Order: sequence, then structure tokens, then C-alpha cells
Amino acid sequence: MAEDSDLEKTEQPSSRRLEQAREEGQVPQSRELSTFLVLIAGVGALWMMGEWISGRMLGMLRAGFAIERARAFDAKLMLESFGDLFTDALLTMMPLFGVLMVAAIAAPVLMGGFVFAPKMLGLKLERMNPIQGIGRMFSMHGLAELVKSLLKATVVGLMGVYAVWREHEHIFGLTGEAVEAAVPDFLEMVLFATLLIIMGLAILALIDVPFQLWQYNKKLRMTKEEVKRESKEQEGDPQMKGRIRAMQREMARRRMMTQVPKADVVVTNPTHFSVALKYDADKMRAPIVVAKGRGEVALKIRELAKEHKVPMLEAPPLARALYKHCELEQAVPGALYTAVAEVMAYVYQLNHWMAHGGLPPAAPGKLPVPADMDPGAPD
Repeated sequence: MAEDSDLEKTEQPSSRRLEQAREEGQVPQSRELSTFLVLIAGVGALWMMGEWISGRMLGMLRAGFAIERARAFDAKLMLESFGDLFTDALLTMMPLFGVLMVAAIAAPVLMGGFVFAPKMLGLKLERMNPIQGIGRMFSMHGLAELVKSLLKATVVGLMGVYAVWREHEHIFGLTGEAVEAAVPDFLEMVLFATLLIIMGLAILALIDVPFQLWQYNKKLRMTKEEVKRESKEQEGDPQMKGRIRAMQREMARRRMMTQVPKADVVVTNPTHFSVALKYDADKMRAPIVVAKGRGEVALKIRELAKEHKVPMLEAPPLARALYKHCELEQAVPGALYTAVAEVMAYVYQLNHWMAHGGLPPAAPGKLPVPADMDPGAPD
């Protein structure tokens, strides 16, 4: 049962899944919204440019019917006249066509944003498979599209019938009107019928847009296994990440170990902790920690210090405090200044004794380490 639940698409699509779908050209689309926007844009354009278009059409009608006798019997001249009329008609309708084109592009942009998907331009033979085509026809999506098409045809038909029934006397009366009056009247009736159709399509668009968004989201849903796989791909294989972190730690430890021979002193607790300190009065405001470790790393630090004759001082409270509160390449905290200063003074005395002889300096006794800085201090 658990395996079956992992295979069910119950999870919302991730941002990566949505991005991949957009790259493949898969965005929510609503034909009803496209039809609605194209029609309302066309009506608006006709409303604004109707007088100009009707004037141009009237001029073309006059030019078309006013044919000279010589031109009527000359095929070449008739073709030239036809070409001129066609050019004028095309130029007259170009603004309207431009508005309709913009409206057609605006619909998918409103639904899913602007998308340029070169993958959609490629040839996909599976789209030409008749068996898959038949399957799409009889799928739930095909059934939904059929219902919408029937509903759209019904709405458009009813609106058209109502417009014709309401204006039937006016329509028959156009035959008795002059051309100058008939053309504007006809355009007015067309606009009225179109407005009725737009009202019906607006209702269909309001229903179809949420449905298309829901269907698009449902189509891109993911199984729990897909979510896990995608998360693993984005974040990386945990085992690989663990190996990388281990390699990074090893590289950092090696870099740290190269600083031990350059240290001024190594403070130890004699077996558990080791902290290497360095101080350059000209470059540093306080001693810094160049290496630290516990367990095997602490032992390795002590071995390197002994090999390179770096002084070592056994001071358990200070070693624990430095290990706990100091990071590599950072200065020791102010609360430990006094204790570290005594250690550095001892180191300078020790170096002087080794260089010039005399009485060896005494190692500092109990160092002033605050109890709250020492994780091993008794409560």
C-alpha cells in the first residue's frame, strides 16, 4: 500500500517541474479566453475605426461599380482594377487585423506568461500517431473539449438567432436603403450581434480559465517518489555530499597542520586537547589560533610540535577554553588575554634561555582562566 501511494500523483508540482514544463512549451491555455479577447478587441477596433472603414468600403464599392466601357472589355485593365481594389481592401483591414493579432497573442500571455520554447518547433513523430490521436479524442480531456465546443456552439447560435429575430425587419429593410445609409446600418447590426456573442463567451471564459489552470496543475502533479528524486538531484546525493565534506575536512586539517611548525607554543591538556598559538606583535593585536584538535588530531599536533621543536605547555583549563571558544585564524577572546599573556611570556623566556643559557624559566602555575570559559570546570 505504501508503494502504491508513492506512485500516485498527489504532490503539487515543484518550481523546477513548472520551469521544465515552460521550457517544453507547456503552459495553461484557454481557447474560450482567446476567442473572447479576439472578439472584444475586434469590436473595440470596429467601434473606433468603423466610420473610417465604412467610408473606405463605400469608396471601393463606388470604384468597383463605376467601370468605364473600354475597361470592361479589356481583361488587362480589369485585372489592374481588381488588383487596386484588393490592395485598398487589404490596407483598409490591416489595422483591424493588427488589433486581432495582438489580442490573439495576449490570451496565452495572460494565462502563462510569455514563453518561447524552441523545443516545440521540433518534429515529433508521436504527434502523427493515429492511435494516440484516437486515444486523445476519447480521453477525459477530449470529452471536456467536446462539451465546451457544444456549449459554445449553443451559446453563439442562441445569441445569433436572437439578434436576427430582433433585427429581421431592419435586415430586410436594408435592400431598400441607399448604399450610404445601408453600410453603417449593417455594421451597427453586426456590432450588436457580436456584443451579444461576446457576453455569452465571457461567461464561458470565466468558467474555462479556472478549469484550465486546475487541469494544468493536475497534469503536472508529482508522485512522492518524483519529489524525492528531484530533491536528491537538486541537493545532491547524501553519500556524495558526505564524501565531499569528508574530503573538505581532510584538506582543512592538512592546511591546519602545516601551520603547527610556525606556531610559538602548543597548549595541551595533556592527552585530549591541543591548541597551537602564534603571535606577531607587528601584525597582530593578540595571539591567534593556528591549529587545534582533540583526540588523534591533538596527538598529531603534539607530534609535529615535538618534531619541529615548538614549545609545549601543559595547561588543561586553558587548552579546553581555547578549543571551545576560539576558531582557526581568529584572535583569542579578551577573557583569556591574561592567561595567554603569561604563556607567551614564558615562551619568550624559554627561547631566551635556549639561546643564551642560564637558569631555565619556571612554567606558569595556575593560569587565570574564568570558570565560565572552561567547559571542564566543576560546577
